Amino acid sequence: MYRYNEIDQTIVNQRVNEFRNQVARRLAGELSEDEFRPLRLMNGLYLQRHAYMLRISIPYGVLNSTQMRKLGFLSERYDRGFGHFTTRQNLQFNWIKLEEMPDILQHLADVEMHALQTSGNCVRNITSDPLAGIAADEIVDVRPYCEVLRQHFTLHPEFLYLPRKFKFAVSGAQEDRAAIAIHDIGVRAVRKDGKLGFVVMAGGGLGRTPRIGQVVNGFVAPEDLIAYCEAILRVYNLHGRRDNKFKARIKILVGELGIAEFREQVEAEFALIRDRLKLDLSRIDTIAKSFEDVTFEPDAATWVHHLERAKTDLGFARWLKYNTRSHRVPGYNVVYLSLKRRGVPPGDLFTPEFYAIADLMDQYNQGYCSTTYNQNLLLQYIRNADLEPLYDALTALNLATPNIGTINDVICCPGLDYCSLANSSSIPIATALNERYQDLDEIYEIGPLEIKMSGCINACGHHHAGHIGLLGINKKDEEYYQIAIGGSPGTTDDDFAAVGTILGPAVHQDDVVTVVDRIVDCYLERRVGQETFLQTVRRIGVDPFKEHAYAN
Repeated sequence: MYRYNEIDQTIVNQRVNEFRNQVARRLAGELSEDEFRPLRLMNGLYLQRHAYMLRISIPYGVLNSTQMRKLGFLSERYDRGFGHFTTRQNLQFNWIKLEEMPDILQHLADVEMHALQTSGNCVRNITSDPLAGIAADEIVDVRPYCEVLRQHFTLHPEFLYLPRKFKFAVSGAQEDRAAIAIHDIGVRAVRKDGKLGFVVMAGGGLGRTPRIGQVVNGFVAPEDLIAYCEAILRVYNLHGRRDNKFKARIKILVGELGIAEFREQVEAEFALIRDRLKLDLSRIDTIAKSFEDVTFEPDAATWVHHLERAKTDLGFARWLKYNTRSHRVPGYNVVYLSLKRRGVPPGDLFTPEFYAIADLMDQYNQGYCSTTYNQNLLLQYIRNADLEPLYDALTALNLATPNIGTINDVICCPGLDYCSLANSSSIPIATALNERYQDLDEIYEIGPLEIKMSGCINACGHHHAGHIGLLGINKKDEEYYQIAIGGSPGTTDDDFAAVGTILGPAVHQDDVVTVVDRIVDCYLERRVGQETFLQTVRRIGVDPFKEHAYAN
């Protein structure tokens, strides 16, 4: 993985010292909360319902075992024994004491981590395909491009005070596993006439006014990627609304200007800065070398003993089918660690598990893991020979639930349990849905079905992009949930990105599981052959589901 150079380390160390002074001034009463607020937000610190919440950056989702152990230490020493993986591939701690924040940031800096630009109106953590560098369908490993974008937009003085927060996602494969269409800027690698380039989209986003991103340029050369992305940000920074935060996102600007006018303005800015921001591709080569510290055994594919166990061990066979994926190198596998466990909030990991996973990373995965925007983890260099012992170890840790991509693999934000913006306690609903769908035979009969849930309109749980999306709202101090179906972040041309359609009136929290059951029953009755839930919705429309959902 990318390692900090002297400049990187100096920046994060200086930021720690700077914030230590700011915290001391706040605690001494020299800074008011209004004066302190923008300073803490620059360091990823939010004031939530019960305590401060710290959001830690995990650029393009890559962690090493030293960093994983440090996160375990922080959860034990400074939180309440757990951390929460988010839909931006980051990690959050929810019980932070202000006076301890500078020490936490120093601990992070010691292992090449930080919380810069994980909040505020700036370029947030750049997310990517968690299978980057290993996917069989990969066009190019985009991690080096993510890194140069991260370097360019970190503490960029022109873009630290944008009209609103700004999010990138980058995909380098034929299948989009980064959800680029629902981001402010989405970048996807393509090849045209044998040459590498990037499709660049803009104007995607969820929240109050969900929009699917539109293509601004269908082929940007690699050396022009930084300049083109900066051109988009310059147009947004110039014209984005600052008088109304609800209309401040780039999706509103693209909608108001229209994609043709927006594109014209971006191209004009691009022409002005293209030459001076030309990316020296030798930087990509240099950074790429930092990702080449893994080795592959030439005869790993000859080990097939695990196939024998799968014939007699149903649990192991199911885990192989649902929680492992193919690797571009024969004999190696991608293994998902499910953070959707019975009785545990989605995305949560406890202190002993941080340490145990770090040990497994070292023992079986050359010291690495990746986070996913679906709030799971994955190990990406698992040999055939290690599948059985790894499965046994994950089973003992309750991290081998074979549910990836199923109705049991629910995305959920922290909701009202922690967040001061939330209208509803989304975690209990996610727990109830997880409890309802425990029968693996039933889950597999239902097939691929993604439930995504948010506790407020800000859509941290990506509810707009769920096959079934749940949005918590408050009615006279009671929790209700608006239900939509047919959304998708988009993975292929056939599974295109879409915002879900609201079925009807919000339902009381006590009725959510029943209504979801009815929606699933409608699908099972109406599907043709091996149609997925999403395919059935797109074929027959939402009306039959609405009728089932609200039946007396």
